[in-house]
Amino acid sequence: MNFLPYLDRLNDITWTYVVIPMLVGCAVYFTWNLRAVQFTHLGEMLRNLFRGEGQNVGPRHHKHISSFQAFAVSLSSRVGTGNLAGVASAIYVGGPGSIFWMWVMALLGASTAFMESTLAQLFKRTGEASFYGGPAYYMQFGLHRRWMGVLFAVFMIFGFGLANQVVQSNTLCSAISDGFQIDVCWVGAVLAVLTLVIIFGGIQRIAHFSAVVVPFMAIGYILLALYVILTNLPQIPAMLSLIVRSAFGWHQAAGGAVGVAVMQGIRRGLFSNEAGEGSSPNAAATAAISHPVKQGLLQSLGVFTDTLVICSCTAFIILLSGLYTGGDDGIILTSRAMSFHLGPVGAWFLTAAIMLFAYSTIIANYFYGESNVRFITSKPWVLTLFRIASGIVVMLGGVMTLKQAWSVVDLAMALMTILNLIAVILLSRYAFRLLKDYKEQRRAGRDPMFHRSMFPDAKLDAWTEGTD
Repeated sequence: MNFLPYLDRLNDITWTYVVIPMLVGCAVYFTWNLRAVQFTHLGEMLRNLFRGEGQNVGPRHHKHISSFQAFAVSLSSRVGTGNLAGVASAIYVGGPGSIFWMWVMALLGASTAFMESTLAQLFKRTGEASFYGGPAYYMQFGLHRRWMGVLFAVFMIFGFGLANQVVQSNTLCSAISDGFQIDVCWVGAVLAVLTLVIIFGGIQRIAHFSAVVVPFMAIGYILLALYVILTNLPQIPAMLSLIVRSAFGWHQAAGGAVGVAVMQGIRRGLFSNEAGEGSSPNAAATAAISHPVKQGLLQSLGVFTDTLVICSCTAFIILLSGLYTGGDDGIILTSRAMSFHLGPVGAWFLTAAIMLFAYSTIIANYFYGESNVRFITSKPWVLTLFRIASGIVVMLGGVMTLKQAWSVVDLAMALMTILNLIAVILLSRYAFRLLKDYKEQRRAGRDPMFHRSMFPDAKLDAWTEGTD
């Protein structure tokens, strides 16, 4: 019996009537109560990004993940095939206006990213190799509902740790196979080996890998988009006008055009920047910093970097080509647009981008899965089994069909988001109080430092008084 149509229908109902209203409602609520922290503290975000904090925070002789490394791990998950194929699909289904709503959701959703990552930092735990935490942990130690954390962890393991790996692996293997005429089975085998080499090195190796690869791939892609923009400079005003007009349906004949654009913008925006989904807090929790708000601000910056910068690069490349009405969808549309601007070289650039984007996402997704496996059980053999399973999934991803994988990913994302937003709302008082404390210390001219006595009744494992 084919369950795929029923799964797709369940996804449509869940996203339309539950997830999207919750995302929009929470984003507006948090933006209001945080006094638009994602806009007013842009300078603080950049300052915390480049400070290099992490080596002198926490127990002496303890291994640390720096604030920048945690940011890079989360960004490597955000910046994936969604930035290449997902944006193209949003334009194909919802028109150019979907990009406008993707921007709006990122601007508001950055407040949700701030909330979930600040909470992940507050309730993080101390491990042998680094700190660790995430939604499952603040559900248990903040809400005192372990069952909720276990349920979230299961969704994360199957959605990100396994199904999403099929999507990323399939895209990467197909790109290499098509570009270099190599059998997809060999590509999958090599990719699996490279993945296992990184993931068996633990969070330290994953963090170092992300800190090197992510800035390189992001800057390279931005420079490529800037070249396209500069060579099409006279068309930019018309393109921006098209995006805005399409967003409100002013030139559309179909009555449902606005709704489709909004749905695609929000849905694909979440798939790309993950704000509110509960994935990036797993990376945010690993950072060794002096105040939880610092990582919350950085994760807001991650949403902006992913959607307002990287996704916009893809959107501009596609819209400036004029090929978005030709009937192509997904990565094919992006590929044709690249070739339009760069000629045959465009296909090579896209292949390189897919390789870096998808592979870095595979590594980050594995880490998210591992964090939640550790939440459910601390038995070493279970973790080893999960690592081997991850390698197998990556290897088989090149030859598996994507329909089932996408449906599982969509449903897992929806369920994760619902659980996570409920937890964040219930724990929001902690994040609001932390931001107030952070601002007070900054106004006093101090480098903000969290004091555990602020929440004497909370179960805080990784924070000593004054973080000394």
